[in-house]
Amino acid sequence: MVLTAAFRAFPSIFHGAALRLAFKTLLLSLLAFAVLGGALWFGFHSVRLHFGWGAAAWGRWAEAAATILALVAAAWLLFRATAMAIMNLFADDIIVAIERDHYPQAAASARPVGWGRSLRLALRSLARAIGWNLLALPAYMLLLVTGIGTIGLFLIVNATLLGRDLAEMVEPRHPAVPPIPRGSRWLMGLVSALLFLIPAVNLLAPIWSAAMAVHMLHGARRTKP
Repeated sequence: MVLTAAFRAFPSIFHGAALRLAFKTLLLSLLAFAVLGGALWFGFHSVRLHFGWGAAAWGRWAEAAATILALVAAAWLLFRATAMAIMNLFADDIIVAIERDHYPQAAASARPVGWGRSLRLALRSLARAIGWNLLALPAYMLLLVTGIGTIGLFLIVNATLLGRDLAEMVEPRHPAVPPIPRGSRWLMGLVSALLFLIPAVNLLAPIWSAAMAVHMLHGARRTKP
């Protein structure tokens, strides 16, 4: 069911609403990381000046290198969280479009989520992702020596988080529809987490994941006799 939903969702990423949302999500995510990069540089620069480290040119190079390394690490940990939180704010655009195209009866009976609820979902999603990944950070670092342990743990943690995020994105619109089962929710999150690990594909992963969640919620009902 999960793979079927993922394959059904793939054409949806080329929908006009999906492309607009993808552009908006990517632009706001890049803006967020640009602000973070500026804050990191200011922090390293202030520390260097306060302690008088590296008054020569190498000091400026050191703070630039520290900023870049910290930003890369933050992007690896937080890009998924940031993109999903931003998409949560505008997810109704793509969800409504997919339901109208594939599940018109469900679209007709859908309950609008509203901006306030979308904002709460986005903030909860971001807080969970940052909190759990920071808690797992020591384990990520210890497992680097195994070669694949860090990726494995990253997938386990983020499959759980993404499964919950995606379910909360689509289920409130249809309170009368049975929720996505817990096991299927986790597998959906795992597929989404894998999409975020693939270069270039990860830029479309938030949209693809949202579309997959719609098919996960409604697909089983459509295939019943």
